Amino acid sequence: MAVIKAENVVKDYSLEGHVVHALRGVSLEFGGGEFSAIAGPSGSGKSTFLHLAGCLDSITGGAMVINGTDAGKMTTQQLALLRRNSIGFIFQAYNLIPVLSVEENISFPLTLLGVDKKEIRERTAKVLKDVGLADMAKRRPKEMSGGQQQRVAIARALVKKPAIILADEPTANLDSTIGKEILELMVALNKSEGTTFIFSTHDPMVMDYARRLIRIRDGQVESDETK
Repeated sequence: MAVIKAENVVKDYSLEGHVVHALRGVSLEFGGGEFSAIAGPSGSGKSTFLHLAGCLDSITGGAMVINGTDAGKMTTQQLALLRRNSIGFIFQAYNLIPVLSVEENISFPLTLLGVDKKEIRERTAKVLKDVGLADMAKRRPKEMSGGQQQRVAIARALVKKPAIILADEPTANLDSTIGKEILELMVALNKSEGTTFIFSTHDPMVMDYARRLIRIRDGQVESDETK
């Protein structure tokens, strides 16, 4: 079964009295364990698709099915639970909480899930080790480099063991060396955990790492290639 299935998805926005057609009938399926990239120029619709797949926004037409359930037929509360339980997000701007330490940022999703304190400590320690930040657990985000903050964001997405991780331009603020390290880390985690990774990107390096490359232009799928 596909973990994400988009069926003729349409997304329109109203901007200053004009209708913007962000997606124009996109149909895509993603299976478990994929490592895929959606590429395209700015304004092509790639980030819009990721936001819809992550149930951060609602579609205008068509259907977005997540783990066999039509997101368009779910209540706001059901969508919130779906995001909390099954989807991890890695944002370009990291979106870390500045007043919390690294380990507190990472463990926060588990607290929301009601995981007991002992398991929270164990899972947080493991994922800190996985991303190479075990010695930075007590630091605040402002005390870290961009690459280190992105590792925290990855750890936060991974700690709840989601079926899907959606990464929106994850290397945009990183130099090529750090970007490569981040991608190598995500490839390793994809293989060890079987998590589905889907990126939106315009970075050629991310496209090279992806095992499937989907190109979007003007809100439509231009090509879909499995390497």
